[in-house]
Amino acid sequence: MQTGGDAVASADNKVIRRGPYPELSVPAVLVGYVLGALIALSIGYASLILGFSIEGSELAAILGFGILRGVMRRNSIVENNINQTIASGVNGASAGMMFSVPALFILGYTDFNPYLLVLACIAGGFLGIAFIIPLRKQMIDYNRLAYPGGIAVAAILKSPGAGVKKAMLLIGGAVLSGVVHFISNYTGVGNLPLGDWLGMPEYMNGVWYISLLTVGVGFLAGKGGVYFIIGGYVCYWVLSPLLSVQGMLPDAATLSAAGESMPVYLREMLFKPVGIGMLIGGALAGIILAFPLIVSAIKSMQSASKMKGGLSADELPIKLLYVGIIGAFVVLFIIARVSTEHMGWIRGGIMALLGTIWIWMAGVILAECIGRTNWSPLSGMTLIGITILIFIASGMGDRETVIASMMVGAAMCVAMAQATDMMMDLKTGYLVGATPKMQQIGQYLGIWLGPILIMGLIFVLHRAYGMGSERLPAPQGQALASMISGILGGDVPVQKYVAGAGLGAILSASGIGGLGILVGLGFYLPFNIVLTYTIGTVLRLVVDWKKGHKYSHDVGIPVAAGLIVGEALVGVGFALYYVITGAVGG
Repeated sequence: MQTGGDAVASADNKVIRRGPYPELSVPAVLVGYVLGALIALSIGYASLILGFSIEGSELAAILGFGILRGVMRRNSIVENNINQTIASGVNGASAGMMFSVPALFILGYTDFNPYLLVLACIAGGFLGIAFIIPLRKQMIDYNRLAYPGGIAVAAILKSPGAGVKKAMLLIGGAVLSGVVHFISNYTGVGNLPLGDWLGMPEYMNGVWYISLLTVGVGFLAGKGGVYFIIGGYVCYWVLSPLLSVQGMLPDAATLSAAGESMPVYLREMLFKPVGIGMLIGGALAGIILAFPLIVSAIKSMQSASKMKGGLSADELPIKLLYVGIIGAFVVLFIIARVSTEHMGWIRGGIMALLGTIWIWMAGVILAECIGRTNWSPLSGMTLIGITILIFIASGMGDRETVIASMMVGAAMCVAMAQATDMMMDLKTGYLVGATPKMQQIGQYLGIWLGPILIMGLIFVLHRAYGMGSERLPAPQGQALASMISGILGGDVPVQKYVAGAGLGAILSASGIGGLGILVGLGFYLPFNIVLTYTIGTVLRLVVDWKKGHKYSHDVGIPVAAGLIVGEALVGVGFALYYVITGAVGG
């Protein structure tokens, strides 16, 4: 590991450096671990509420500036780049696991081996990176894919001085959000019934969720979040009044006898199942529409294979990558074999082999998609991959089939998330003059920590709030669980799922990336979350309009990121408190 060049302070306190700038240094690694853990827990918590993940690289770059430059007085851009690479490597597990593992809890199969699942996810992370590294030159140097997220992080790293200010804004947002969420939890007031106060009909569901995290995510999403909130408003402010006018809603006496309120009836009986169908249909349609990108990715692989030497001197040795792929496959095979009692050698070998091949194919496709559009069909790739595994594992009984498939499937999901994150980080490194080999080592160093943290977070949150509950909707996990139930012949509202899938597919075919999934999330999620999310979306549009995009990036985004971090940490803290007090109380 590098120690960096010599740096001394001159008489006027300016740092004078001799030799190369530090890159893969001990401070960068340690700060990367700390920030990665913070970001993984925050984004993992947020994704269980809102159903989509957020790139952690930008947050890591902002916070890294505050610590490395502001506190530790270190001034190397490439060192901060390594810090954000490691942090985002830790965070890579949050999207991968939060899109898949909650399905096990929603289906009630909680008697799996969590240690094996963590090991599988770590192995998957190694596989995803090993498969994608040989494509770096082709996709970044030659094809020049944009990777907008990587460009945004590079812009932060290249803005000396502004980074420290952004870090302070982020911390201020975190404190504000944490205090509000603490008061909300302590007093038990989690919603504001503004609709009742304004005299709105009950079916219009005018209850607002008290959550600055939700406002922050809405601000970060900006225009992209408009489609999401449209889905919610269509449900409760368009369809519900129409159903009421047509006399198709149950009366108060019927609802009272069933022990339900009108908003609960509408969501559980209509909008939620249609939303799940839209998530599945939209995701699958996204894969079909990504076919030109799939062809492009295959051409990139062919071009990369023709390059002499495969990898250049500034990359990790190709033999090391081969060892990593073989080793990770062996680990996947062992995990598939021992995941359940009746898993045979041949079935386990087929699952590990297909899982490895799917990681390779899907990782390349996702890297191409996010490089060209900044949109990742990760949920669709997960649905397809786990469906394949379900069919291979079927015949052992539902419990063993689901657990074995999810063990390998979660590893696949983490691998795909790590592959896309690696390419975005390499794009950032390309723009700031980093050494690819150092970044690749940094990404590997970050893999092991994320699955451990996320697995612990899932258990704590499930015990405190319940996965799939109103407090933790876990939309992607719910969609996956519903699809698994449908395949295994469970009692699911097939007609509503099919109708939703058709609608989601049509929307995704509109040419707007992920539209079916975004609108489907609006259908699926509780409307109180959509209403509060609207505040963030409107704020972003107004700030962009009145103050300009630069102000949004310099001030708004750091504050919004802080709102996410602060509430998430307080939320996890309360979950730990509930679990501990529950255990002590028996």
